[in-house]
Amino acid sequence: MSIETTITRAWQRKEAWLWLLLPISWLYGLLVFLRRQAYRLGILSSFRAPVPVMVIGNVTVGGSGKTPLIITLVSYLQRQGIKVGVISRGYGGDTSQMPALVTKESLPSTVGDEPCLIVNNTAAPMAVCPNRKQAITTLLNAHPDLQLIIADDGLQHYTLQRDIEWIVVDVARGFGNEQLLPTGFLREPMSRLKDATVIYHEKPNGVSALNDSENLAQRLTMQLQPDELYPLLSDDELVELNVSNIITPLSAKVVPSKGDKVHAISGIGYPQRFFATLSTLGFDAIGHPFPDHHNFSLSELLQYTEHPMIVTTKDAVKIRTLLVAGISKIGAIKSNETIDIDSHSGNDIRALINRLWVLPVTATLSDACYQTLQQQLTVQGINMVGSSYDH
Repeated sequence: MSIETTITRAWQRKEAWLWLLLPISWLYGLLVFLRRQAYRLGILSSFRAPVPVMVIGNVTVGGSGKTPLIITLVSYLQRQGIKVGVISRGYGGDTSQMPALVTKESLPSTVGDEPCLIVNNTAAPMAVCPNRKQAITTLLNAHPDLQLIIADDGLQHYTLQRDIEWIVVDVARGFGNEQLLPTGFLREPMSRLKDATVIYHEKPNGVSALNDSENLAQRLTMQLQPDELYPLLSDDELVELNVSNIITPLSAKVVPSKGDKVHAISGIGYPQRFFATLSTLGFDAIGHPFPDHHNFSLSELLQYTEHPMIVTTKDAVKIRTLLVAGISKIGAIKSNETIDIDSHSGNDIRALINRLWVLPVTATLSDACYQTLQQQLTVQGINMVGSSYDH
């Protein structure tokens, strides 16, 4: 088990030994305060983009659902006629090749898994670089007509000035012991929520974290709604790879159904949410958590042989690339030939592809979120074509 996984579990369980790290958290908190004040007072310089910037992030370590939220927002803004682009630090990508534009042909190993997922779902203009100024410059050089740039994460990246801030709070996960790193999993103190628009990520059909007396229509909430499972590699993709003759057609595959045991493979920030979703859908899920942004190997995936495997869309981006890269080395394949990909047989690869399924989720937002977004964009001089309810 990695150190990351160990401490993440300790945070989730609020282990008592974490309090021994409190002096480090005090020092960390002081540094966070001094750094933010330095930017506020102009002691440290920051960059203002020539177009409005909307930052979407969180104050906690680990997943909060911001990537599905960004996908939903980008798709919505595109339907409203707004030319929107996205930037990201490109975590997990090759920084030596950044800044870089992200396309549907981009590899997760080059630009990161989340940027690939965003572009594959929205086709939005996107650039990645740890230096957000360079990312924005690269993006605007390629797309000078953009009206709005959404920054994926970067809430604590104060070298980038922002016009709108949305902080996503996972209600189910909460704030743990409400302590800063490393005693708790807060990147910034709770007071940081007062300075931004807070979107509460709630369970589908769950109880709101806000006061029950508050008007439901005014709640800024989002939920992740699971969609239908789909095979990680489709029949069309297998035909393009010239291996459809050794792979069971989709029509012959057994789709995991309610009550079935499944291996739930997850390399996201908060894998328990994924496991819980599968359980809610009626699967008997055997959870296998990996560190966030984990680069899977064939050996890791091939160890789960007894049941179908279900992965997240974020993990599917990397796993698909892993399988395609391996299969591409084979060339033309006959069904009676032995295949060897990194010492694994063709039968192993075939069985793995046949039992890999993906569970997509869609972020659904309350009407109040869209109303708030419309008001914030209007202040920035960006007007929507349609109504705030056309989502």
